[in-house]
Amino acid sequence: MKYMKLGTRPDTFYTEEATRTVTSDAPTDLILRINNINYHLHKSQFSLLPKCGLLQQLCPTDDGETTIDLHDIPGGEEAFELCAKYCYGITINFSAYNFLPAFCAAKFLRMTEAVEKGNFVLKLEAFFHSCILEGWKDSIITLQTTNKLPEWSESLGITRVCIDSIVQKILTPPPKVTWSYTYTRPGYDKKNRQSVPRDWWTEDISDLDIDLFCFIIIAVRSTNMLPSQLIGEALHVYASRWLPDPTKTRTIGSTASQPEEITVKNQRILEAIVSMIPAERGSLSINFLLRLLSLANCLGSSPLTKTELVRRSSQQLDEAKVGDLLFPSYSTSDQHFYDMELVRSVLESFWVLWRRQPPGSSEKGESTRSVRKVGKLIDSYLQVISKDVKMPVSKVVSLAECLPDIARPLHDDLYKAINIYLKEHPDLSKTDKKFLCRILDCQKLSPDVRAHAVKNERLPLRTVVQVLFFDQEKSTRGATTPHSLASHNTTTRGKETHAAREDQGKPKLSPEVRLPRADDPTISVAEASTKDHPRTMQPDMKLPKELERKLAMREIEEGVESSEKAKDVATEERSRSRSMLDPHKIGKRTGKSDCGHNKGRER
Repeated sequence: MKYMKLGTRPDTFYTEEATRTVTSDAPTDLILRINNINYHLHKSQFSLLPKCGLLQQLCPTDDGETTIDLHDIPGGEEAFELCAKYCYGITINFSAYNFLPAFCAAKFLRMTEAVEKGNFVLKLEAFFHSCILEGWKDSIITLQTTNKLPEWSESLGITRVCIDSIVQKILTPPPKVTWSYTYTRPGYDKKNRQSVPRDWWTEDISDLDIDLFCFIIIAVRSTNMLPSQLIGEALHVYASRWLPDPTKTRTIGSTASQPEEITVKNQRILEAIVSMIPAERGSLSINFLLRLLSLANCLGSSPLTKTELVRRSSQQLDEAKVGDLLFPSYSTSDQHFYDMELVRSVLESFWVLWRRQPPGSSEKGESTRSVRKVGKLIDSYLQVISKDVKMPVSKVVSLAECLPDIARPLHDDLYKAINIYLKEHPDLSKTDKKFLCRILDCQKLSPDVRAHAVKNERLPLRTVVQVLFFDQEKSTRGATTPHSLASHNTTTRGKETHAAREDQGKPKLSPEVRLPRADDPTISVAEASTKDHPRTMQPDMKLPKELERKLAMREIEEGVESSEKAKDVATEERSRSRSMLDPHKIGKRTGKSDCGHNKGRER
């Protein structure tokens, strides 16, 4: 930082009650009243009047004592005292901190060249242009002091000149940066680094008030010389310094305990930062965008600000990690910890943007990958929030259902989330368990997960049966190996040839659909494809006797019905399944149907 020293005499000002005066043998003949301080000074003996054009105008020509009010002097009594000490020749040091009030007071007192050669204003202007504007931090400090005298700073051009100087230095290529700057990023060793980082300027300008900071950012952006990522980094640094961290301010209604002026100030800062976010995607990280959105909810920002943050966050949702979504809820109606509405709003906005893409576009393939990344992200998020013992089951189901089928090629992660929720909520009712598990598509579970689900005592009986059924169905489809086909081919070739001839001209069925035949008692009636209704369990499926016995016992243990009634129902179901799949009865029904068909043909 640069300094300027003026004067050689020692400081002889002293205070007596509410009076400031100078030690001197000559009596004082001028009283200047500024706010609550009275200055007893000399008119001509120490060049006060000869250097101040305003005092020359206000003082009468007689030699009597004069009293003048200067309550409207910019900078108040402190700025005036600097001017008075200059007139008395007392040593004073000027820097970027006290330049502006002294300069404005000197202008007010008309201490210009028109009054006396080499006057105070001229010396201060020379210091400003040769020292302050040439320095990086000096320009920032002087610009920050303009907040105390905004009108004077604007009219004298100090604000504009400081901004121009700062912007010019920001646009300087890093290899040409020779001045000192503040850079305290974690892991950065300034002594061992020879190159200047591209964002070297972001921390120093974060000292500025939000309005001045906006002036700097707007001026830099208007040049189009810096990438949007650097602008975003500057916004990130400023927000991290002045705004609270939403992940560390969890208490429902926490903002109510803050003074209103602090809340209003934070709202101003947040809304100003959001308004300056560059349009390019990736200028800010998804983590930072979601933090701003959480903070907007906490501070009660305007709907326009929230909507913009939701839109910007949804554009980069596929870049997020689970930790980026974990924010506390600030709603007084929510008893659970996590802010699920924030995640839901961003997710819904993501789907809106995704659906707007025309089908067959070149970006559709990449978009599908993004959708599946988001699907995996949400399922992982569900696993975390399911550990919250106060999390309602309806919230979990609602968020899980926000994902379309294309986002979940497998339901393994969703199964993990459901299992965690059932584990952390052991008192969940049977109805809620069914409601939770209905979002699970058992056909999309991997073999390992199906094996785990079959043994999972927390799952409802219906879900276990579905898993067993689809597991049996897939095992049946994959059980036919090339070796068995070769051995079976020698005995059934004639039958297959005859059947193939009969099937000519008939519409072909999908390979996943197998119709029951009267001569094949091993095929279940419920073995038709469930493609159209993947989550609907077929009621009349055939299961092994041992499995039926186990399911009946499990139904008894779960207390669905009374013990005797459950046994009767299980026995009745087994009998009905056997009768429906009995080859003789199926043959009789088929024979009756064929007979009726032949009669119709004879007619």
